[in-house]
Amino acid sequence: MPLHWTIDSRLRLFAAVCDGDVALEEVHRMIDVAVASNALGYRKMFDGTHGDTRMGPLDILAIGVRMRALEKEAEFHGPLAVILPEDKHLILSRLLGILAASKRPLRVFGDADRARKWLDSVSLRRAPPAPPGSPVPAV
Repeated sequence: MPLHWTIDSRLRLFAAVCDGDVALEEVHRMIDVAVASNALGYRKMFDGTHGDTRMGPLDILAIGVRMRALEKEAEFHGPLAVILPEDKHLILSRLLGILAASKRPLRVFGDADRARKWLDSVSLRRAPPAPPGSPVPAV
């Protein structure tokens, strides 16, 4: 499976890493897990540095549409850092454009260290805590 993720409820961080050819079904499964784990408000890091895809423009558009629709599922969506090599920017430009229109902070980086530093910045860590009594996702 070329798409791997971890959810750290203590750090309120959802981190996904691509390693190979990522299919549409894998992306939808990852989104399903984020929703089921109540991780929409967490900071998110998506590292596509070593990933690739055969998804077409309509598949990528479907991901963007689904992610925008999720804005109605939670009051707050955590910031998103996307790490991509420059040669992948064109492929994902439509998805990034859809995500950029959302209310969450979003930045695209060329390396993971800068992305993590941005996500760890004080202003972004002030995200609202989980509501009292909400379930803590398993890690």
